[in-house]
Amino acid sequence: MKYQPQRWILDDLMAKPGSPEQVAYLAAGEERISAFEVMRDQLAPDIPETTFIDILKQYELLDADMNRLTAYSYLWFSEDTADQAALAFKAKVEQFAADAHNRTLFFELWWKALDENNAARLLDASGDMRYFLETMRLFKPYTLSEAEEKIINLKDVNGINAVITLYYMITNGFKFHLTVEGEEKELTRGQLMMNVYNPNPDIRAAAYQELYRLYGDNADVLAQIYAARVRDWYAEQVNLRGFTSPVSVRNLANDVPDEVIETLLDVIRKNVPLFQRYFHFKARTLGVEKLRRYDIYAPLSDAEKTYDFDDAVRLVDESYRAFSETLADTAQRVINEGHLDAEIRPRKMDGAYSYGPLPGITPWVLLNYTGTINDVSTLAHELGHSVHSMLAADHSVTTFHSSLPMAETASTFGEMLLTDKLLAEETDVEVRRTLLNTFLSDSYATIMRQGYFVIFEKIAHELIKNGATPDELHKAYLDTLIEQFGDAVDVSEDFRLEWLAIPHIYERPFYCYAYAFGQLLVMALYRKYREIGREAFEPQYLRILAYGGSASPEHVISEAGFDMADPAFWQGGFDLLAEMLEELEKIG
Repeated sequence: MKYQPQRWILDDLMAKPGSPEQVAYLAAGEERISAFEVMRDQLAPDIPETTFIDILKQYELLDADMNRLTAYSYLWFSEDTADQAALAFKAKVEQFAADAHNRTLFFELWWKALDENNAARLLDASGDMRYFLETMRLFKPYTLSEAEEKIINLKDVNGINAVITLYYMITNGFKFHLTVEGEEKELTRGQLMMNVYNPNPDIRAAAYQELYRLYGDNADVLAQIYAARVRDWYAEQVNLRGFTSPVSVRNLANDVPDEVIETLLDVIRKNVPLFQRYFHFKARTLGVEKLRRYDIYAPLSDAEKTYDFDDAVRLVDESYRAFSETLADTAQRVINEGHLDAEIRPRKMDGAYSYGPLPGITPWVLLNYTGTINDVSTLAHELGHSVHSMLAADHSVTTFHSSLPMAETASTFGEMLLTDKLLAEETDVEVRRTLLNTFLSDSYATIMRQGYFVIFEKIAHELIKNGATPDELHKAYLDTLIEQFGDAVDVSEDFRLEWLAIPHIYERPFYCYAYAFGQLLVMALYRKYREIGREAFEPQYLRILAYGGSASPEHVISEAGFDMADPAFWQGGFDLLAEMLEELEKIG
């Protein structure tokens, strides 16, 4: 069988919108909400454990309904971000979900307000939903009245959520033009950014310049959308709820102490010289005095390989399978069941993601496959996310999704398995150099770049609170780039606009540190794997993935033998990168 990029199939998630089956599903969901509302009268401090468990089961069913609807609407929207029917259905689902949340909000508020003794009694009876209930109570100090919470939910649907949808509609509608070998081409963003890996420095520069031309033409609007996001975030989370800082909201949602994230960001900043050393090496290899920001992803030689999609699928399968048959068989389900959309087409959402809506249902993976080694790594990465979801399928719908910091574990581990396989099998020095360069380049993008997005966000949230203009935000972002690159890379003025092109900072403030967290965690795990061997490590690793979101990051990481509060834990990942850089420098 030869694998080809194709559009995914959504039929086994839900019947098509407007069909009799889908109308009946919505009606059944409405009935479940109404039945749950009746249970409000049973909520009392002395509620029997059996009654509480029955209520939890109904809550779980409602959560599954919302996950299924939300997943279908997002996946459909991702296929074609300008499809009016998909946009209308997405808006309908968001409104339905907000209404459902408001009508069932009483349970969440009652649970948060419950006294400690009775909460402990019910937690002991809650089974797999225990950690979900524990994390809900973490937000007790920041929870408002029922009326206020309902107003916020309704406001978000037609307020900030609608504004973020506009951001995606504007940016996914961009049509980029680039002249390559005398031919002008109209490209999606994914196709355009493939050219930042082009051996020709003029094409690399032109690709970035074209990207920022369109973002620059829309800079004022996009900056205003971001400012609206930040003001909304601060007004709700800090002013109304009482969080100590904007980033603390994300940290609590991730169940990671503020101090741990500050330690992570501090260690990232302290290791800036490592990547500057890498960029100095790259400049010498390319025969230039200093890299331009346009050049940081430049290939080191003409040994760059391209891979057709069938080769990519087989490479990822073989790299997974050499470590774990379980891992490989689980990943293969995504492809075999038609849940992978790798086609390049206009108006399709850029980038890549894995979406696992429910335990027991194979996740969907979106790619924009162009044939580079980076695309092969992305396939390994996203299938890792899918495997993580599927291996945690024995948990409740409320606990099978891992927290954001742990969510990058399987994905990044999958990338490292692929890299190790390619390095082990490749004898050509030029290709080995390319592979090492790709790994270090990707590590910069995953650790340093993502960490500095969060550093910028912290600065930007403070600036916007104090009335900053778009130009001041552009300058602040440029300053973070200058700190990252020092004297190793020349950063031109057009990169001051780069932050406008980062969807995560719009949709999920402070999300991006999860990438650095996950990459450095995986490097620690990978070093352990090399030390104790596959036979001893595989069951430990599969157990980590099987936790899903049923335990805190601290619990899972400490069980693996690490302390996330210790700077040395994070530094270990950079030490592994230093070893790989030394190997690359020896090749020359």
